[in-house]
Amino acid sequence: MTAAAALSAQSLRVSFGGRVVVDDVSLAVHPGEVLGLVGPNGSGKSTVLACLAALRSPTTGRVFLGSTPIGETRDRATRLAIVEQSADTDTDLRVSDVVGLGRIPHRSRWSGATLADAAIVEHCLQRAGLSGFDDRRWSTLSGGEKQRVHIARAFAQQPSVLLLDEPTNHLDVRHQFELMDLLSEADEAVVIVLHDLSLASRYCDRLVLLDGGLVAASGTPAEVLTPRNVDRVFGVRAEIDSDGNLLRLASPRVGFG
Repeated sequence: MTAAAALSAQSLRVSFGGRVVVDDVSLAVHPGEVLGLVGPNGSGKSTVLACLAALRSPTTGRVFLGSTPIGETRDRATRLAIVEQSADTDTDLRVSDVVGLGRIPHRSRWSGATLADAAIVEHCLQRAGLSGFDDRRWSTLSGGEKQRVHIARAFAQQPSVLLLDEPTNHLDVRHQFELMDLLSEADEAVVIVLHDLSLASRYCDRLVLLDGGLVAASGTPAEVLTPRNVDRVFGVRAEIDSDGNLLRLASPRVGFG
């Protein structure tokens, strides 16, 4: 792993009840880079992400935030932000209040929000394309808008690393593209679990393809999403253009016609 990596993992192995679900997974992501974790259901993507987020301890192997083991990183809450798969809240808060939750790790226990916090919240709303949403209520937002609010909340933490678990799930096509556009322009290091291979091929700088808890391939999208790898791991045929973009998938029996 290079010293410049914002987040890295070395030889992660995770076992549940004697069953190995992740085995010998290593990766690194750098500032301004989008690293995608792809693979079939049950391949270990979310488990790897949980280890990267320090929500789960690997059986063996280590995760580093910068050059420090993540378990020893005292300022982890300000350097690492997580957007979960179906991030939601039951409280009908104002949008600015939801984004303001990202400022809590920067404050002492008994201090309230400051003018500086408010300025950061406003900047993060603008960055997420939500200018003018400050006083909107959570219940009035569309699915795509809610996901953008959670991205803005993550931005408000001012982290060096963003971790996202299938953030495009339940979004329509337009909002999927808008969300991925936003993440691809981020200065932070981004690790994102994706099911959609077309989005992965177009927006990720590098991919880690998992299969049965093992790394089946890693590298650029063009290196990872080859017809052979897609057939071997997903059991479908892939058509890929000269730039390495995934054009379409087809049944191995039907083909492209």
